[in-house]
Amino acid sequence: MYPSMHSGAAMRFSRPRWEKKGLIYRPDARVAWMKSHCQLPVADQLDGSRYRVYFASRDELQRSHIGCIEIDLHEPVKVLGSTVQPILSPGPTGHFDEHGVYPSSIVTVGNKKYLYFIGWNRGCRQPLFYASIGLAVSEDGGRSFERLFRSPIMARSEHDPCLVTSPNVFIDNDLWRMTYVSGIRWEESADGGLKSVYHIKYAESRDGISWTRDGTVAIDFASKDETNIARSSVLKFGGAYRMWYSTARLPVRPYRIGYAESDDGTRWTRIDEGVGFDVSDEGFDSEMICYPHVIHHENKLYMFYNGNGFGREGIGLAVADDSEASVAMTSS
Repeated sequence: MYPSMHSGAAMRFSRPRWEKKGLIYRPDARVAWMKSHCQLPVADQLDGSRYRVYFASRDELQRSHIGCIEIDLHEPVKVLGSTVQPILSPGPTGHFDEHGVYPSSIVTVGNKKYLYFIGWNRGCRQPLFYASIGLAVSEDGGRSFERLFRSPIMARSEHDPCLVTSPNVFIDNDLWRMTYVSGIRWEESADGGLKSVYHIKYAESRDGISWTRDGTVAIDFASKDETNIARSSVLKFGGAYRMWYSTARLPVRPYRIGYAESDDGTRWTRIDEGVGFDVSDEGFDSEMICYPHVIHHENKLYMFYNGNGFGREGIGLAVADDSEASVAMTSS
């Protein structure tokens, strides 16, 4: 159950040297739906180096809404535009997304953009919550979205008994592929509270709507004290795949960024020490780094991520040269 992090293989890709650019966007407490946090950033290319970055912010009732900004990767700290109103808000009372929505992944097909989002409900006991995966569609280039269904496209199941959340979706040779967070149990903690336990599983689809899952684990726990493996981001280079994700040993160690590689996009080798990215000595990401979203642009990797308090202070960005993307796999 606790696989080796190397499995006898060296890194296929060169180890990136990340340069942190700091916070590129902070929540604006003057806006009613943005009292705190800018969580789970998702970058979507508009034209050239111009990107729209989606994120979730919280209102005074701690309900999360989805908004976005536009930036140029050549000058990312300068915001070119932002939404005044959220592009997606919590759903009606009793719905799967009643207490909030978060962006997780965007796929563009023709003139449509598919936004895979997280909807959540509060549980009967704190911090218990229920999360499912919803789908919204845009036909105006991502400026506005409408839910495709009032219900989730993926919810709890035999393989995911507690929750499903944080999907990363991409199309690979006409096959829609997803890595997602699967909640497998809640544990009673020593102080009488609850502790969540979840890792990353795999699903696939032919249309991006109906998904097949059989319990295949993409990233499993590396040790018995690892509790949470969250929010994956996958890139494909040639015939190989790279993944960044969050990993924690709560309550001992808050989130850090993990890293894995794969030859088929299904079976992954964890190489967490190969991520080359850690907390800062001070500042917004001195205690925690989490929720990575990595894109490849002009031979560089750009990692959008959150820091302390699960993105309480905003969105961070780090950049790494990736001109030597492929390094031959060798046996160690």
